[in-house]
Amino acid sequence: MNGFERIDAVLNSRSPDCVPVMLHNFLMAAKEYGVNMAQYRSNAKLIANVHIAAVEKYCYDGITVDIDTCTLAGAIGVPVDFPDDEPARTNGVRLERLKDIRTLKPIDISKDKRVNIWLEACQRLSKQLKGQVFLRGNCDQSSFSLAAMVRGIENWMIDIFSAEDNKYVFEFLEYCTDITGQFIKLMAQTGVDMVSNGDSIGGPEMVSPNIYKEYVLPFEKKIVNIAHKNKMSYLLHICGCVNGILDSMLETGANVLELDYKTDINLIHGKCKDKVVFCGNIDPSGVLAMGSVEDVKVKTSELLEIYWDSNKFILNAGCAIPSSTPPENLKMMIHLARNFVVQPNKA
Repeated sequence: MNGFERIDAVLNSRSPDCVPVMLHNFLMAAKEYGVNMAQYRSNAKLIANVHIAAVEKYCYDGITVDIDTCTLAGAIGVPVDFPDDEPARTNGVRLERLKDIRTLKPIDISKDKRVNIWLEACQRLSKQLKGQVFLRGNCDQSSFSLAAMVRGIENWMIDIFSAEDNKYVFEFLEYCTDITGQFIKLMAQTGVDMVSNGDSIGGPEMVSPNIYKEYVLPFEKKIVNIAHKNKMSYLLHICGCVNGILDSMLETGANVLELDYKTDINLIHGKCKDKVVFCGNIDPSGVLAMGSVEDVKVKTSELLEIYWDSNKFILNAGCAIPSSTPPENLKMMIHLARNFVVQPNKA
């Protein structure tokens, strides 16, 4: 099997010839290619070349095309900083008062320069690697997290916890759902095999499980539906420990849940192994970036042994892999996956 075939098998409840690997490694890949973040985010051809070079070097199965976490916020009008050596980041808010939501005009993000760089990079990768390497086009933030960036996280938390009338909160979330949905629809036309979003501000490290169910889950469901209507598999990523919302995340309809190392792997296995594909969850900093090769071997082997009885598993770090990660650590993780075959029929 090639990389595309392995991940496609997992998504369709078939057993691959070994555990597939899909990396979220744009920071490391850019550094190894010899470009900084300013160069990377500004040139679609360069983004494609960075990922092609990385997949040729490490021979993994799936590419995650990512640039930063504030492209959509910037398209809405949030001030954004562009450090040379780090991903772009927000530096202010667009909406000073929640009740001013109706002053936000409809936006066609297909006209945004940075969105188009992202899309063109995916088109280039699809043209060169389609059917050989699995392509995941990340689509920035889901509704709740995008709203937090537009309002500012502190303001958004106050909006949620103090709202006597939720009509503005839900109206704003609908607005953000439209923006994220536009990105998914555009990404679906590039030739990628899967789309994804992050929604970590909607996770338990920021809000309670009850808040998640009321304000986050309904809009994640809408985003998943948009992806599926556009014939795309969908991956949802939430950082941190999601033990308290894992059951609710299963309700989103996402094909894949990408979960952080802080979430109990035995809980993940028990709840997900027969229901949804799990992607993760080696510690990207403590193990991959700062650990030894032996540390990586131990942690990866532990994870593989837990998931030995399920073909709904893609190996990855729990979040973006730091640029400082030693190549030998990444090679060890991939080597172990290449030599491990799941046996779901023997469980």
